[in-house]
Amino acid sequence: MGKRRIVTIGGKDKAGSKSLSRSKASKKRKNISKGQIHIKSTYNNTIVTLTDLNGGVIAWSTAGLLGFKGAKKATPYAATNIVGSLLEKVKKVGLKDVEVYVKGIGSGRESAVRAIAANGINIISITDTTPIPHNGCRPPKPRRV
Repeated sequence: MGKRRIVTIGGKDKAGSKSLSRSKASKKRKNISKGQIHIKSTYNNTIVTLTDLNGGVIAWSTAGLLGFKGAKKATPYAATNIVGSLLEKVKKVGLKDVEVYVKGIGSGRESAVRAIAANGINIISITDTTPIPHNGCRPPKPRRV
């Protein structure tokens, strides 16, 4: 276990040096070879999230983060760039195989999946998790005249 230093009210320990309870060096990068990519594609935006097999988020990217605005956020070109920037972030993790979960009805669905395959990631499965109403909302009452 790492050493823990007690921070006093003045911000210095007994030796006189500043101490923190957790340093940035103690943060560890996970090495995962298999993960999940969740693609949420709506009419207005596309969000891509990379998680481990338990669902813990490792990295994410959206069209707005890359500077796309308005209607351009939901285009297939934006979805391709989103996946590219996401995989750029996680180069050090060692990702090889992914399960892809696609949700939504936007135009960036297919191009995001194609961009994952084009970047050299092995796609194990593609699952569509779009919610489908089984019976829909209750219809309005009939109008009385």
